Amino acid sequence: CGDKNVVTELGYQVKPDGAILQEETGEDGKKTWVAFSKLGMRRAVLNDLSPAATFIAYNYNTPVDVASFEKEAKRILKEVEEECGWMYETKHSDGRTGNINYTVWSEVFNCPHCGKEVVYFDAAVEEETFAVMKDFICPHCTVELDKKSMQRQWQSYFDVPRNETHRLVRYAPVLINYQIAGSRYEKKPDEFDLKIVKRIEETPINDWFPAFEMPEGERKGKDGYHLKGITHLHHFYFRRAMMVYARLWDKLNACSSQFVRFFVQGNGLTVTKMNRYRRTAFSQVNQYMSGTLFVGSLLSEVSPAYSMTNKLKRLIKLSLPGAYGQTAITCQSTTNIISLPEKRLDYIFIDPPFGNNLHYSELNFFWEAWLKLLTQREPEAVMDKGRSRTLHDYQVLMSAAFQELYRVLKSGRWITIEFHNSSNSVWVAIQEALEQAGFVVADVRTLDKQQETYKQSIQKLVKQDLVISAYKPNGGLEDRFKLEAGTEEGVWDFVRTHLKQLPVFVAKEGQLEVVPERMNYLLFDRMIAFHVRRGVMVPMNSSDFYAGLEQRFSVREEMYFLTDQAIEFDKKRITVTGVKQISLFVTDEASAIQWLRQSIKEKPQATSDINPQFMKQLGAYSKNEQMLELSILLEQNFLCYDGKNLVPEQIHAYLSTNWKELRNLPKDDPELVAKARDRWYVPDPNKAGDLEKLRERSLLKEFEEYRNSSQKRLKVFRLEAVRAGFKKAWQERDYATLITVARKIPENVLQEDPKLLMWYDQALTRTGGES
Repeated sequence: CGDKNVVTELGYQVKPDGAILQEETGEDGKKTWVAFSKLGMRRAVLNDLSPAATFIAYNYNTPVDVASFEKEAKRILKEVEEECGWMYETKHSDGRTGNINYTVWSEVFNCPHCGKEVVYFDAAVEEETFAVMKDFICPHCTVELDKKSMQRQWQSYFDVPRNETHRLVRYAPVLINYQIAGSRYEKKPDEFDLKIVKRIEETPINDWFPAFEMPEGERKGKDGYHLKGITHLHHFYFRRAMMVYARLWDKLNACSSQFVRFFVQGNGLTVTKMNRYRRTAFSQVNQYMSGTLFVGSLLSEVSPAYSMTNKLKRLIKLSLPGAYGQTAITCQSTTNIISLPEKRLDYIFIDPPFGNNLHYSELNFFWEAWLKLLTQREPEAVMDKGRSRTLHDYQVLMSAAFQELYRVLKSGRWITIEFHNSSNSVWVAIQEALEQAGFVVADVRTLDKQQETYKQSIQKLVKQDLVISAYKPNGGLEDRFKLEAGTEEGVWDFVRTHLKQLPVFVAKEGQLEVVPERMNYLLFDRMIAFHVRRGVMVPMNSSDFYAGLEQRFSVREEMYFLTDQAIEFDKKRITVTGVKQISLFVTDEASAIQWLRQSIKEKPQATSDINPQFMKQLGAYSKNEQMLELSILLEQNFLCYDGKNLVPEQIHAYLSTNWKELRNLPKDDPELVAKARDRWYVPDPNKAGDLEKLRERSLLKEFEEYRNSSQKRLKVFRLEAVRAGFKKAWQERDYATLITVARKIPENVLQEDPKLLMWYDQALTRTGGES
């Protein structure tokens, strides 16, 4: 924002006085440039609970003297090379001395049949293709083996930092990759190499290194490193790697550049036993996988010269335009940012913990231990079986964080949340926490970051992040709502204000994208949530709300607009070729109704035509959801033309468009009536009230059965009936009934449904958490 060239590259114009202009289309269709912002540095408050993350943020945002950094880094690497280079020497076949790039270490086992030693690399890696075989032959007794059937070899040694004997799974060096005068070679370790290894084992480590016990957490159980004898951080390093890395960190004590420390820290995982060796006929990969603490059977121990020299070349080419005074960097929990005054920030972007996807303090332990500053784990918002941290714990912390963010954000301003999780319950928890703080969600998009994480590639998790845009209602709306609360005017005041915040026109690849937040059912949900969060009764039902939308606002492609927004939409609508339909997955009654609505609105059909298409959609239906007959869904939510009176407009429009012989016929023409008879159509919102009331009576009747049921847990039920019952109980302040039925619903269903969770949480709040 402070660089004119960057701003103009984005398609804006910048005036000499710094005013930023964007192109807009006026009512006359002419395009003009209108000032909307100003050139200038934006100041940011950067916060994270993790010292490692804060350290990274500092180094990305602080000016770097690249020449000084390069000089210091090269000096340190040279000094370490002079002191420790002997550890990475090897002999070529002609007697020349080479420098080791990396050494491959293999886990060593015993054959369960003959008891003899089996080096995993030698037995399981195919010599020509380098493929790792699942089943392989014992080199001694020729019995077929797999890794699970073998017994690990262990080696005991005196663990100096802990002053006691310890044992670790045994690894043996099996391959050395080295270079001489720019040429690369490979060899199996020979007598010279094994003498070097023995000398390293006998050499004391004089520099400080972290010998902290590994923290309790979910990764400890999932990645199973403790099964290989690893209990403390220093067990993750081969002795040579620990000696050299500790020497590097000791050199940093006399270093003036924090960026050199950042450079060395960035190599922290590469030098551990998590750095795996993988090879094909065409390539070799020495790589650790992010998001895991897994130690494999084939490991790559890299030399500093090999891993850090190329990284240094990349870093000195980077443009790091940090500026003093541009950022305030703080390391604390967002649940309590009392140093920030209220209503001080113009915009907030957060990338919060993703529930159970990543266990940050465990994963950051390697970097933070070397920094000698660890994450405070108590306020860490993660789900963690290893520490008995549940979804509820996560939601409580996220709610506290959002409440603080709401406090410090100016009224009428925005928050963006980038979020990734494959679990619907975690997504609902985030949305619940966001709305509980007072924010109103205005837009949800997907962001495809292209690059997969380890967990995405292995576990096939959802690869796209959600980008959630929400706003803090301005003071005018809140003040007016205090006067209008519980009235119809309060409802429409909220809707008008909310519509102003929503995207007017979204296009992608030449097609219009429907903005779901502008559709009637989501506007209704947002309106209800706005009332409930403020402890106000909702003054109208869905049918009255939908009818009111039709009367008060302009509708385009089932989306609702203010008058000036509709004009803007119409002008931009002609620039696209079609409408990209929202993909609907039928998982319960509500989504089934939406699917039927979309299908019938496009093409009014008879039950016999709808049924085969509908049956194909039921594969993902929730196991807890009572599956209704198609006939019941149609009768309770749509209208069927019986051949009496005039043909409804929706059916008439469809038939006259698709059958030439039916065009221009009056709506009571016998041929048109015959073709239209028995077709279902979507009722006019102004006339849907009676249908809605009949359906609601049916839903509430079923809810009463659930309330009076002697079952402790309802296994199969009608989710829409529970939603209707919760709403009625809340309106009548019958919180006991609401809580009673909530506790009969399976926990996962309650946690994954934002509407149920909202009513339930509000009921608990008003009863002090008591049933």
